[in-house]
Amino acid sequence: MRYITTIGDQEYLVEILDEHHVLIEGRPIEVDFSEISDQPVYSLLLDGNSYEGYVYPTDKTWQVLLHGRLYPALVEDERERRLRAAAGSQVQESGEYYLKAPMPGLVVAIPVVEGQPVKKGDVLIVLESMKMQNELKSPRDGLAARLRVKPGDSVVQHQTILSVI
Repeated sequence: MRYITTIGDQEYLVEILDEHHVLIEGRPIEVDFSEISDQPVYSLLLDGNSYEGYVYPTDKTWQVLLHGRLYPALVEDERERRLRAAAGSQVQESGEYYLKAPMPGLVVAIPVVEGQPVKKGDVLIVLESMKMQNELKSPRDGLAARLRVKPGDSVVQHQTILSVI
């Protein structure tokens, strides 16, 4: 599984190979990571070096205390990141919004019909990818328009699926 980890302004690509091996930015590293009792304290052996850290989950990030310094870390798998990008954090409130496939997949369901009023957060498309069903939601109020797919269709990443006007 591949993850994008953001610490401060720096992003790192982390790929978990197996229980004791990861790639960080393509560099292989041997790891041993274990929880100490039932506390938020973890032991980490990283390429033979020993670290002890405190890890606290928050709503959207992890807070990691290491060597007396606090690091907020955002960890997203590639699928989550594509879904978040597809939802668009900067959605224009007027004009036509084009909903695009965040990943290749199979259209499982379209719970809206062309011309139907939709509210922000309404499910527009259910897309199956990597054996998981993903609900693609409306980023704003409007009307569903220009449906370009039907259930059973395969889509490619960035393919326009429908519009909200």
